[in-house]
Amino acid sequence: MEHKKRDLADAPSILDRLCVIIPTYNNEKTLLDVVARTYNYSKNIIVVNDGSTDSTLELLHTCQTPFTLVSYNVNRGKGYALIEGFKKARELGYDYAITIDSDGQHYPEDIPLFVEAEEKNLGSFIIGSRTLENKDISKGSLFANKFSNFWFFIQTGISLPDTQTGYRLYPLKKLKWTSLVTSRYESELELLVFPAWHGARMVPIDVNVFYPTREERVSHFRPGLDFFRISILNTVLCFGALLYALPRKLLLFIRTVWYTLFSFLFFLTGVSLLTLFCLLYFNIGPDSHKKRYTLHKILYRLSGFISRNIPGVKFSLSNPHNVDFSKPKVLICNHQSHLDLMFTMMLTPNLVILTNNWVWNNPFYGKIIKYAEFYPVTEGVESSLEHIESLVNRGYSVLVFPEGSRSADCRIQRFHKGAFYISELLKLDIVPIFLYGAGLVLPKKLFYLRKGKVHVEVHAPIRWNDMEMGENFKKRTRAYERYYKREFKRISIEQA
Repeated sequence: MEHKKRDLADAPSILDRLCVIIPTYNNEKTLLDVVARTYNYSKNIIVVNDGSTDSTLELLHTCQTPFTLVSYNVNRGKGYALIEGFKKARELGYDYAITIDSDGQHYPEDIPLFVEAEEKNLGSFIIGSRTLENKDISKGSLFANKFSNFWFFIQTGISLPDTQTGYRLYPLKKLKWTSLVTSRYESELELLVFPAWHGARMVPIDVNVFYPTREERVSHFRPGLDFFRISILNTVLCFGALLYALPRKLLLFIRTVWYTLFSFLFFLTGVSLLTLFCLLYFNIGPDSHKKRYTLHKILYRLSGFISRNIPGVKFSLSNPHNVDFSKPKVLICNHQSHLDLMFTMMLTPNLVILTNNWVWNNPFYGKIIKYAEFYPVTEGVESSLEHIESLVNRGYSVLVFPEGSRSADCRIQRFHKGAFYISELLKLDIVPIFLYGAGLVLPKKLFYLRKGKVHVEVHAPIRWNDMEMGENFKKRTRAYERYYKREFKRISIEQA
């Protein structure tokens, strides 16, 4: 493995997968400044000229800042401009888009706040919340914003402080029903309501806002007509919430309950039958290593079948290096969920897992765990090294969850040294396994299944004495922890 692949300086970011869309209509005085300042934070800029009749188009053709231009001759409205910008963003291969107004109201300097918020809440809509108090804006504008916030809550059940802001980050894969979005200002409400009906998460963040004096301000908002249009839209969306969103939410709840009950009954039945099989199989005739390995093969095949057939869960496995598990290694994997054992047992039958006492004494599958020779190491691996070595000598790889316990928020926790201690003393190469999504499908503190995706990624083995990871197991522990945080962030960005 090359040095730079484990270099934290190369930490991934959504910036390469993100563009900034700037819709503009007759903002010749401020547009180029917004474009230039935006370029300091994102090199991927799309300007949508919404049929400007001033010198906007001429200025854009002489602009020295690189950007992609979408332009048409007739003014179609901000909603239309945003949809055209999203189409171009998808065409160019972007996964995220920040929208920022061209009138100078928003500060491009706040773009890093959106990136940071999205990386902490991947797949979420990030909503720039303006502080409107003590600003030189009309009472009508303040009322319109509060009015919109109220109806958004009624329509979605989500409370947001600023639903009228144009400064947002959109995960493009989760933009729903864009074909139904209207063309004018009310579109910005629809661009939140439709995804919210489909379960999208909305995360507000505080952003700065600049309002020039009323004499200098350029506004295309028509209070009477646009307020009327927004009122009509809210009426339609309220009916949509009653006729579509609420029934859909109820059906999803029923499906979640059904998936959970079905999966639990399937699990309970399978574990009961497998436990009965073990009691008969291992108590009739002499015990043997061959019998133990037969159980491992059953667990391997059963885990693979279940992993690929969990109701409502899309599963994927990536092993680009075709890692060979026939020879003993130390496998390490991040820990998120009760499902993790299944998603790792499916990798190879030549596997024993080091567990904690809770798993070892589990009333449901504890007997199976014991017959499969999984081993508890709650007190540390030092006292268990002789037993672990005997398993390795029989051809088994050893899987360790270096975090020790499940992560409540799916983030990588502090690594313990046990896996790297075993690797060094037994001279076993380490295979990093990355597990994404298990903690979202079945979180640590929940007991029902969520719809989602699970991805398992197998990385190339790393030599047990790779000095790049440190000259001893203590330093390797910290190096692997940093490596895991970096790679898990990359995988999360790709899978979100």
